[in-house]
Amino acid sequence: MSNRARLRTPLAALIAVAIAVLAPVLAAAAASGDSLGSLSSQLGAQQARQQSLASSLGRLSALIGALSTQVSLVQQREAAVQAELAGDRVRLAATREGLTHERARLARLQALLARARMLLSRQLRSAYESSKPDVVSVVLEAHGFTDLLDRLQYLTDAEHQQQTLIAVTGRAQAEARDAAVRLAALAASEHRDTRDAAARAAALEGMNALLRARQAALSRAQAAQQAAQAASRARAQALRSRIAQIQAQQAVARAAAAAAAAATAAQAASTSAPRALSPALGPSGGWAIPYAIVLCESGGQNLTPNSAGASGYYQITAGTWRLFGGNGPAAYLTGKAEQDAVASRIWNGGAGASNWVCAGIVGIH
Repeated sequence: MSNRARLRTPLAALIAVAIAVLAPVLAAAAASGDSLGSLSSQLGAQQARQQSLASSLGRLSALIGALSTQVSLVQQREAAVQAELAGDRVRLAATREGLTHERARLARLQALLARARMLLSRQLRSAYESSKPDVVSVVLEAHGFTDLLDRLQYLTDAEHQQQTLIAVTGRAQAEARDAAVRLAALAASEHRDTRDAAARAAALEGMNALLRARQAALSRAQAAQQAAQAASRARAQALRSRIAQIQAQQAVARAAAAAAAAATAAQAASTSAPRALSPALGPSGGWAIPYAIVLCESGGQNLTPNSAGASGYYQITAGTWRLFGGNGPAAYLTGKAEQDAVASRIWNGGAGASNWVCAGIVGIH
């Protein structure tokens, strides 16, 4: 077999292995092409929904701020109304106490007036029915000077008592009239205070009802907005995860396609325009690693660097070459003996077999 034929053999094997391994990935990536567009559209819709929800929540926050101001005003008004109600209760209690006092006083005055009228009536009737005594009659009928003095004093006392009764009756009438006026004023004040207290209590109840209704509406709006926002975020996260998964599959598919294309190009180049290579060495070339790996890697030839920078009989990269003590910038620039020594150190009795991809291809681990 010629050197060119031996070189085509490992390349063909590499292409076949790559196609066999990457065919499912390529199929999955192709199948996900349409779904990626749909997922991206859904993600855009979720992002637009989140923006709308954020704007709605902003407006809701503004409403919350305005409502908080209104709540503060209502609470201040409530405190003022409570204070007014407390003052009204105190005044109402005082009014009721004064009303009770005035009613009792009016009853006493009315009783006093009735008694004064009765006494005055009796005295006037008695004076009318009996003849009015004069001084001459009193003097003639008196039995001595002492009796005369007693009779004169009696007449004086009777006249004074009559005038007193008249005065008491007049005062009682005036006081009873004043008491009735005060009683009417107190009754009107009690009615007014009671009505005002009832109106304030109704206003306070209305304020409290409005406050409770607004707070309940605010709580429901907040809960609905937050639930919608959480659901949208969860859906968007799921879409991003799915898109990332599909994009990863597509990246693997593109890498696989590129590798297959590179392998195909390498095979075509090796068959159509071969470079001037050093003569290939066969199984008896004194290799530092199994010949099957060498055959797969370089076909037994001292190759120039490939796209990954690997060169020489053992396809050692420049970095690995320097790491294991190779002389010069690359393996292919040195003789086989130098390359054998470095490859032996990398192989390390088989422990470094994983450094060659072809080791896994040919079944050597």
